[in-house]
Amino acid sequence: MTAAILSIGTELTRGELVDTNATWLAEQLIALGFDVPEHATVEDEAGVIVEALQRLAARAKVVIVTGGLGPTSDDLTAAAAAQAGAQALVRDPVVLDVIKKKYASFGRVMPEENAKQADRPEKATVIPNPVGTAPGFAMPLGNATCYFMPGVPREMRHLFRETVVPAIAGQAERNTHQLHLRTFGRTESRVAGLLQGVEEEFGVTLGYRASFPEIEVKIHARAATEADAERMAREAAGAVRQRLGDCIFGEREDTFPDAVGRALRDKGITLALAESCTGGMAATMLTSVPGSSDYLLLSAVAYANSAKSRMLGVNPEVIRAHGAVSAEVAAEMAEGARRISGASLAVSITGIAGPGGGSEDKPVGTVWFGLAAEGHPTVTRHRLFPGERDQIRTLAAYTALRLAMRSALGHVGD
Repeated sequence: MTAAILSIGTELTRGELVDTNATWLAEQLIALGFDVPEHATVEDEAGVIVEALQRLAARAKVVIVTGGLGPTSDDLTAAAAAQAGAQALVRDPVVLDVIKKKYASFGRVMPEENAKQADRPEKATVIPNPVGTAPGFAMPLGNATCYFMPGVPREMRHLFRETVVPAIAGQAERNTHQLHLRTFGRTESRVAGLLQGVEEEFGVTLGYRASFPEIEVKIHARAATEADAERMAREAAGAVRQRLGDCIFGEREDTFPDAVGRALRDKGITLALAESCTGGMAATMLTSVPGSSDYLLLSAVAYANSAKSRMLGVNPEVIRAHGAVSAEVAAEMAEGARRISGASLAVSITGIAGPGGGSEDKPVGTVWFGLAAEGHPTVTRHRLFPGERDQIRTLAAYTALRLAMRSALGHVGD
């Protein structure tokens, strides 16, 4: 069974906002067994919305629509849906009362403009929105049932999970299974090259999505039954894991900081970070995870040479002799961070992120890492990263955390 996605918003067609809703919805629909042959994005113009709705509803059995349900003059989705279905646009008194009460719970009076959010096509069914002011609605149109939801991602996802999924889950043939493996450490072309032959061997389809600096590998299997499809996908995933090794850090919703934190916590390892060119990026990534204080003891940003000496005890003579971006300084930064924090592991970062500051011997993108682990000699690692300043800093922060994760897993200095 086919499903289509329609995203409404001039901010999307102008490139002012990235449409993350469509990506998320497509993944959810495919997981439910739907084919999703088309995503459409249209501006906030009634005639364009009407045409898109009628066209998609003639081709798909389910149409998921997001955006244009707000209180402003350019929010035209409800009116366009009514026009597309040749229905009257009505103001629902029950919905209007809910919106008023929601504002009252905040100690506010509902602005008159928000009354518009109670409008719906006459034959539509309201989809309540407990996490926002704009309810959704569902209505038949052409060959399809159309589900209209707010464009705010948090609200849209809630309505989709709580209302739309129960309504459509039984409509598609459940004979597919999809797995997502998330990686860091190899380029998209290298990942694809390593996985040549997997599709043919296991009868699956592989897809790749780059979200710098990560690469996601999607394994899609279709079979006579859902159980067979799941088996095929998992067998293929085993081959993918074998070929890509530990550059795979998680599945689907796992984040890289989640994976690093999980490795540290599972092994009972505490971490200290000493950052220079990354300016605290690695620590920011780790502390985005609740409970990171269980394993992150110290984050020291020692940007200036004097700070490296004063905060971390780096010998000024070592800096003068080898430069701040060197194996020797990276080692002393890591050792100092471990000494003052009492952590079982410390990782340091010192590099040249650019655009200036490079030389023939140490070009922009040169980064040194130090790793000081309890019971092991201090080791250093060198990388030369490509890209602009932000890319170099991001790659350096990821690499430092990958060193910490691999150390926690028993690969000290690998």
